[in-house]
Amino acid sequence: MAAAGTPQPGDRHLATDLVEINPEKPSEDVIERAAASIRRGEVVAIPTEALYTLVADPLNLHAVGRVFAAKGREAQRSLPLLVNSNFMAEDLAKDLSARFYLLTRHFWPGPLTVIVPASSKVPLKVTGNTGRLAMRQSRSKIAGALLEWLDQPLIATSANLSGHPTCRSGIEAFAMLDGRVDLVVDGGACNGPGSTTVDITEPYWRIIREGAVTEREIAECLATH
Repeated sequence: MAAAGTPQPGDRHLATDLVEINPEKPSEDVIERAAASIRRGEVVAIPTEALYTLVADPLNLHAVGRVFAAKGREAQRSLPLLVNSNFMAEDLAKDLSARFYLLTRHFWPGPLTVIVPASSKVPLKVTGNTGRLAMRQSRSKIAGALLEWLDQPLIATSANLSGHPTCRSGIEAFAMLDGRVDLVVDGGACNGPGSTTVDITEPYWRIIREGAVTEREIAECLATH
């Protein structure tokens, strides 16, 4: 159980649990347990396509603070979100452009994170005080099951201490974050390139980080607009 109050970087007083899951056939019991933890404002590590990810409730400021503390992350850094549909994305963003729909129709679910203007519903702290929001729809069956169970977006930031390598197995995530998160859902090893991040908030789109989706693929997708 989490101690009262928001933990500070360096604190190691949480009892971190580890539970195994089949990433291709996620157990309903494990999904329900992870969802209940998230509803309590806790932080959970889960496997996605390329790496382990910390998930939490982005609309709960206590949970948001817990994620920053778990990673030792600077407050001006934003936290990306996972969604399971354009409908969910529309609720979190404002003034979505044709570019957004072209990209998401072509690449979602998949390894493309799109930065858009955030709506007033999203806490400013989640955006790193920028008013911009990074969103992705993952192919991960575990992430999809959690999003469906909770019917809300999830914070989705790499499960590691800031400045340290990303974790690609549940054991790595547990070793690095033991005492900092509440639950690690161990789905074995994750492999493959990470997500590409593209910013479409300006008149000219730009790649922030190139991963599985190439700049050329994005340019070809957007060539009609």
